[in-house]
Amino acid sequence: MKQLSYQQPDFAERIKDLNVTAETPREIVQQVRQIINQIKTGGDMALVEINNRFSPEPVTRAELELKHKPKAPARPVREALTLARRNIEKFYRARLPKSSSSKNNEGAAVGEIYQPLRRVGIYVPGGTAPLVSSALMTVTLAKTAGVPEIVVCTPGPVNPTLYYAIRMAGATEVYQIGGAQAIAALAHGTSSIRAVNKIYGPGNVYVVEAKRQVFGRVGIDLIPGPSEVAVLADDEARPAFVAADMLAQAEHGPRSRIFLVSVSGRLIERVKAELERQMQMLDRVQYLRETLNLGCWFILVKDLRQGVAVIEQIAPEHLSLVCKGAKKLAAEIHHCGGIFVGDYSPVAAGDYAAGPSHVYPTGGSAVMFSGLTIDQFFRKTSFIHYEKAALQKGAKTIETLALSEGLTAHQRSVAIRFGK
Repeated sequence: MKQLSYQQPDFAERIKDLNVTAETPREIVQQVRQIINQIKTGGDMALVEINNRFSPEPVTRAELELKHKPKAPARPVREALTLARRNIEKFYRARLPKSSSSKNNEGAAVGEIYQPLRRVGIYVPGGTAPLVSSALMTVTLAKTAGVPEIVVCTPGPVNPTLYYAIRMAGATEVYQIGGAQAIAALAHGTSSIRAVNKIYGPGNVYVVEAKRQVFGRVGIDLIPGPSEVAVLADDEARPAFVAADMLAQAEHGPRSRIFLVSVSGRLIERVKAELERQMQMLDRVQYLRETLNLGCWFILVKDLRQGVAVIEQIAPEHLSLVCKGAKKLAAEIHHCGGIFVGDYSPVAAGDYAAGPSHVYPTGGSAVMFSGLTIDQFFRKTSFIHYEKAALQKGAKTIETLALSEGLTAHQRSVAIRFGK
């Protein structure tokens, strides 16, 4: 674990270095490009071959799509999934974009029409845990938006509870395929998997790079990579709670980034002790320790104002505010994915059940990206309707601007309507 202090002469430079832009290693870029090209030319045959190269359980072309009815998990799990889905649905129903129109200065009707995308692809990660939360936090939005065809790809063999969650959230097609090859199939299509309009969801570095490379062929939501959390704390914070949130994030793996930014050196030391104590009670102690050793920073700042500046530099995926005036500070933060205010707003609440999607920007991209929202499952079309009188009022403006650009055909297309 690494420690920085505002008293160090190179503090500003070292904080600046923490704002890591999500750049993919060159060798991974090349590997992903090769996989995409193989899927484009080889279709299902290449898809199965590449998938089986990495999957612990090979599949045949006939087994790519899961069509069977999912087996229901134990009742407590079903009830928890249902309650979480309801919170997500409730949150996003209230935020559904609405078509609208108004009159411009000349009296023409102008507006925007929102329509759900027709076919979307959602990547649900596999790996060391069946991420039912990722299914709920992506598929539910597509279903709530009214997308008729919701295609999910997830690495096989698919955990039964995860499969249940994917179907329950509203997926219409499910394929047990993972990695960059899944993104390539969703973007370019194969005999078994028809191409989609847009791709959503988090994944490992290969999945993220594949999304980057197919952008333009299809739309993408954002580039969510390895997970991050930053905690901004003062002496009012509870060390046990802070450490628990940091360890929860460490479960996402060694590429995760974890920051404690505090005005209190005493709190930092108490949190370190709590990390050691709590780690012994958890599964995979060595896994957690490796993550903390690789990607955990303790940052001492002189005051909360400097702490906010550090947070803005890091632009973390998750931000926990456990300090005096946290609610007011939340309104001042511009660069993060999601803000969790106070002792009783653990990041895990947002991961599973609060309502807003937990798919947030990472790797410094919170400077330019927002998290996943319901409007990203819609496309927007503007419409313009001039009656003769309205166009007559605006004709001089349009013609003048067209001629200023030297585009006489544009000018004439208006003038001809009035016998000029």
